Amino acid sequence: MTTTPTVAWIGLGAIGAPMARTAATAGFPVTAFDLHPAARDALADVAAPAASAREAARGADVVVVMVATPPQLEAVLWGEDGIAEVLTEATTVLVMSTVGPAAIEQAAARLAGTTTRIVDAPVSGGTARAAQGDLLIMVGGAEEHVAAVRPLLDALAANAPVVGEIPGDGQRFKIVNQLLCGVHLAAAGEALALADAMGLDLAQVHEVLGTGAAASFMFGDRGARMVDGAFDDVRSALTIFVKDMGLVAEAAAQVEQEVPLAASAQQLYQRGSALGWDRRDDSIVYEVLRGGTD
Repeated sequence: MTTTPTVAWIGLGAIGAPMARTAATAGFPVTAFDLHPAARDALADVAAPAASAREAARGADVVVVMVATPPQLEAVLWGEDGIAEVLTEATTVLVMSTVGPAAIEQAAARLAGTTTRIVDAPVSGGTARAAQGDLLIMVGGAEEHVAAVRPLLDALAANAPVVGEIPGDGQRFKIVNQLLCGVHLAAAGEALALADAMGLDLAQVHEVLGTGAAASFMFGDRGARMVDGAFDDVRSALTIFVKDMGLVAEAAAQVEQEVPLAASAQQLYQRGSALGWDRRDDSIVYEVLRGGTD
């Protein structure tokens, strides 16, 4: 008889919260922590709230880390109230954040004396798919370690392929994913900004071109919010692409690969950040291209 693993979930942001709820409703005992009490309280109907990351992680079979940046990952593990000291050789650390391969490799090296059970599993798909257990998860890790979390991965994802045997391999796949997403989003904003400048009906442009060869997920999803001006309906904040396109640039530089389209898109996200739009929806790249100021 197989025992359902207990799960500590650290990070209840726009993607982390629906993922944690999906895991809990799938039958996994979840203890959840986020720095914001409201985020913990919002999940209290299905997951036990913890007062700290360390409290959540203590005794858990699997610790899921779903934070935003490499410094946040380091803080969760080794900062004040860091969880590293309560992990054991039996704990599987499942990092589902997009933090880049270097951060995962450094974390795995530092944790080696405590646990080698590190699975690198960044996600793609957005909030709606997270709530439906319909994500793409790109998994890197040793076969036995991935097997230990396979039921959880399958509850969260429509597709969770193993893309490498080394923690960091999932991040490398996610870097390529984010390059495509970042460029597609920028292209959608540029196309609709041009359509607007030429006096076209944006709703019609979005509807018509979304049925042809120019269609993409980003044009369909973010394009709709560009047409509606729904930049404060934050499904994915601009700051995520500021961070992720930086990771793309860093990875490309390390292997000396030219990425001119990614570089151009990165500049647009940085311009949006300079305008103070970090916490607005990433579809606001449309306004960046239109020369918006508020």
